[in-house]
Amino acid sequence: MANGRDRREPVFDAPAGQAGELSFRLSPEDRAGGTMARRQASRNGGKPPRLKKAKRKGGRSLFSKLVYAGLVLCLWGVIGVGGIVAYYASQLPPIDQLSVPKRPPNIAILASDGSLLANRGETGGRTVNLKELPPYLPKAFVAIEDRRFYDHFGIDPIGIGRAVYRNLAHKGGLQGGSTLTQQLAKNLFLTQERTASRKIQEAILALWLERNYSKDQILELYLNRVYFGAGAYGVEAAAQRYYGKSARNVSLAEAAVLAGLVQSPSRLAPNRNPDRAQARAELVIAAMNELGFITPGMTKTALGTPAEPVRPNGAGSANYAADYVMDVLDDFVGTVESDIVVSTTIEPSMQATAERVLVEELNAKGQKFNVSQGAFVALQPDGAVKALVGGRNYEASQFNRATAARRQPGSSFKPFVYLAAVEHGYTPDTVMEDAPIAYKGWAPKNYDRKYRGPITLRDALALSLNTIAVKLNMEVGPKAVVQTAQRLGISSPLQANGSLALGTSEVTPLELVSAYAAFANGGIGVVPYVISQVKTTDGKLVYKRPTSGGLGRVMDPGVVAQMNEMMHNTFVIGSARKAQVPGWPMAGKTGTTDDYKDAWFVGFTGNLVAGVWLGNDDGALTKNVTGGNLPTEVWHNFMKAALKDQQPVALPGSERFRTPSDVPVAGTGQDPRYASAGEGSWVAPAPQPRRAASREKNFFEKLFGL
Repeated sequence: MANGRDRREPVFDAPAGQAGELSFRLSPEDRAGGTMARRQASRNGGKPPRLKKAKRKGGRSLFSKLVYAGLVLCLWGVIGVGGIVAYYASQLPPIDQLSVPKRPPNIAILASDGSLLANRGETGGRTVNLKELPPYLPKAFVAIEDRRFYDHFGIDPIGIGRAVYRNLAHKGGLQGGSTLTQQLAKNLFLTQERTASRKIQEAILALWLERNYSKDQILELYLNRVYFGAGAYGVEAAAQRYYGKSARNVSLAEAAVLAGLVQSPSRLAPNRNPDRAQARAELVIAAMNELGFITPGMTKTALGTPAEPVRPNGAGSANYAADYVMDVLDDFVGTVESDIVVSTTIEPSMQATAERVLVEELNAKGQKFNVSQGAFVALQPDGAVKALVGGRNYEASQFNRATAARRQPGSSFKPFVYLAAVEHGYTPDTVMEDAPIAYKGWAPKNYDRKYRGPITLRDALALSLNTIAVKLNMEVGPKAVVQTAQRLGISSPLQANGSLALGTSEVTPLELVSAYAAFANGGIGVVPYVISQVKTTDGKLVYKRPTSGGLGRVMDPGVVAQMNEMMHNTFVIGSARKAQVPGWPMAGKTGTTDDYKDAWFVGFTGNLVAGVWLGNDDGALTKNVTGGNLPTEVWHNFMKAALKDQQPVALPGSERFRTPSDVPVAGTGQDPRYASAGEGSWVAPAPQPRRAASREKNFFEKLFGL
């Protein structure tokens, strides 16, 4: 085999029938005219068989070719689209790891009566459930944005076709091509860019949402995530922003405006473009009526009573209080991971009154006196903040002057000097010499540049005599005065020097008013607080303020009585006389800095402490604004309203107070030396004997021994 000797070649002429050989010869029967041919002819009636014609190649019709080509193109198109979809799908997170991003938490800040002060957080409003909303509200969105929402699978081919037709025909319409599910997918996972790749990813994610969530869940997610403009994310935030109410309480007309707004929040905002917003709302109402979502009667009512937007909460002074809440919230609850409700001590009526009296005073007299800004703080004697106004207009300036602006308090700091002196043995009846003093070129003078000779501390404080305050400061020691002020709650840095007595170290209105609270409550130091408790939206308690959270006793009750007697005298003979509210024991102190840059008044009753600051942000000088004029007027107007219909509450030591009837009336022969002093005029009682002659000597020793 290997040499080919045994190889056998085929033989074609071998005898037919030879055993073991193949035969390729035709038998007689197989030949033309043979037996088989004759048999076939007999079957055909004697005619010879007709040979079949071979089919022609290329005989396919043009239509068949077009159909075939179309099928091939469609197949390749499907393959191409599938490849594109697969590519952009690969740019998304793995489907098995995909989840709806957590909504940023909302912080609802409530007043003491449970009313909403403000929402804080990235969304501007809390999450709401569908069952909380009036039925027509979610239906309004379905009617105008995606009327086939409950019929499609996340992508609506019919809606897309209708949108394309209307765009080509220039007819406009009520719906766009994107479904609510696609819009939600965009808001949850994608950017707002308008590109083909983003639309493809949007469609993929819409299918994923439809597979994993029910229609109602998708609609609820949409209503809580869609953007309504003005920083409002979600229908609750939008309802609060534009109508000052919860989404649970909006009318049909208001719901129609909100539903129409999402198409273009900036162009259709009801507070900026009311005509456009109303026109869009009418389209929404018509669509709802067409789909049977509302009755003809409801349609007529909604069209006949258009929604009216309200003044945005963002412009009100309550937002200064809300900002203060946010400043201190971290100290109590740490990181906020879910919607929470913060209950505060702010009293809405007091907050509104404080804003009103401050703004009215600045509007009426600000230009005349060249004063543009102010701050107001009101506390309960235990430190609970009842009103906090950080400026003239929150919308124009969010800087909180009540909590963050440090300004010189002027003479309103003097009570701390007198307190240190009383704790060192002085009394309201102690007599000191009001006379010129000088120290290394510094010669502090009284407000009116006059000197009154011997005078009691009671009257020296009421008249705000600078010479007496500086002498007391130096006699007890500036460091002792600093420690006294800090003990009562002053936390700003204080300079222990001679000018400290004149209020040259800066403080904030909040800390100054808080320090005065110890005089009103009998000597207990307070830490101002605004948060009473914090809960999650489902009612879980996160924080509750303890019953005791102050600084403890910081003054002896007897000392408090003496201090209140002296500060009450400010209302009797001093610069706060016009601030008195009949029937109420009151005490306090005015303050004015050099060149009339800052003006203050802080005063209190047994149940309320309040303070006012007026000035200019840039430090510009006012035109003779003193603590005894504009600030005192603001304070009086507030207290008159806040104390209305309440029973007077005694101040600690008020049994020692003198009333105006105890003091001679001006022009009845009083000593002319006391006709005008401090930040107001007064009439003087007979001065008491001086305490110790050594006081004067000690003062000059300390003054020049610094």
